Amino acid sequence: MDKYTLRRYLLFVVSLFVNAFGIAFITKALLGTSPITSVTYVLSMFTPYSMGVWTILINLLFVVLEAFLMTREELKNDLRMFLLQIPISFCFGLFIDFSMFMLSWLHPMVYAAQVMTLLFGCVILALGITLEVKANIAMMAGEYLVNVITRRIRGNFGFVKLGLDISLLVIAGVLSLVFMSGFYGVREGTVVAALLVGPIVHVLTPYYRVFDRWIVDPASQREIALRHSRNIIITIAREFGSGGHLLGERLSKELGIKLYDKDFIHMAAQRSGMNEQYIIKNEQSIPSFWLKCILSKNSELPLEKSLSADDILFVAESKIIQELAEKESCIIVGRCADFVLKDYPNVLKVFCYSDLNSAVDRCIKEYGILRENAESEISRINRNRIRHYEYYTGLKWGEPHHYNLMLHTGSIGLQTSCLLVKELYVEMRKKIDA
Repeated sequence: MDKYTLRRYLLFVVSLFVNAFGIAFITKALLGTSPITSVTYVLSMFTPYSMGVWTILINLLFVVLEAFLMTREELKNDLRMFLLQIPISFCFGLFIDFSMFMLSWLHPMVYAAQVMTLLFGCVILALGITLEVKANIAMMAGEYLVNVITRRIRGNFGFVKLGLDISLLVIAGVLSLVFMSGFYGVREGTVVAALLVGPIVHVLTPYYRVFDRWIVDPASQREIALRHSRNIIITIAREFGSGGHLLGERLSKELGIKLYDKDFIHMAAQRSGMNEQYIIKNEQSIPSFWLKCILSKNSELPLEKSLSADDILFVAESKIIQELAEKESCIIVGRCADFVLKDYPNVLKVFCYSDLNSAVDRCIKEYGILRENAESEISRINRNRIRHYEYYTGLKWGEPHHYNLMLHTGSIGLQTSCLLVKELYVEMRKKIDA
């Protein structure tokens, strides 16, 4: 085991403790605990066993269920991850009991204090989940069970996870009614935790990139290839109607390098196994920014292992972009390419924008959109691009500091824009060849 893998395991263990501490904080607020621990909390209220002990037992039950739901081939291929759940379950249970002991002094009685404790617990839990995703070395039993069920039924990970959370809440409610004649452990705090943790994780994720150098081997073959590559990649992000694709076509002819835009649809379909029509309809959009955060971002599953169609498509296109950067100098339109190649040294990042009147005129003349529909179509597509970019990158779309060149194509035109980009490209090529 190399030192970088060892660091990932260490980071994962730390994330387990932070998760446990966050759950303990939420529980001590007395407004209900998180959905995944609702059953264990209720069981601890009317049995002699602690919340941590029940966490261990329930997680081990999940492991047994997974074994029945997995094929022999799946179990063989994922044996390490499957077996790791057992020690992880024991650690997590012990961490929960230790966290509850550490917070034995905390007894918020006023409702406002309880709410503040709950919110603080949600932030701590989000910190732990983000850390766990960054470690990307193992999974807890509840998350692994969702992954197994999702593969089995070919469903969406986020909705399967939501289904499991609801099932646990129902079981906790029934246990509470039967054994304590009332609802305990499942209250408004449970709903708040379910709705808040995901969006908080989304906000925190970009800041955790500081761990990348500590847990990623800089001597990896891809890193070496990219660092020593002489290829120059022009990325074009654009508002709808600003002529970003047309600019790419002009640059391709002027510079003699390939343009990749619509080609991505076929390439991504081959890589992801998705239907091309689905990609055309759903590429660079997500159904709902906040729903996506709630369903996916409070998950410990890394993006590249997600079974969500949106995530699969993004990962597939990101890998294609990286491979193109290794292969040749080229122009890439959209697809968050400026972010995907953020660590690549020879990227010329361009953002095209335009005034509304120019964008409407271009939509009518170039894209055949009716004048009465043009403004609403521009607004809709730009909104989708913003959601998609900001969800997957954690950065602000169109922020000038992210790009080398901001082009107002409505005022300076495509020809002048092409000449400006070409000049920068030529200067960059001279420096590389010197």
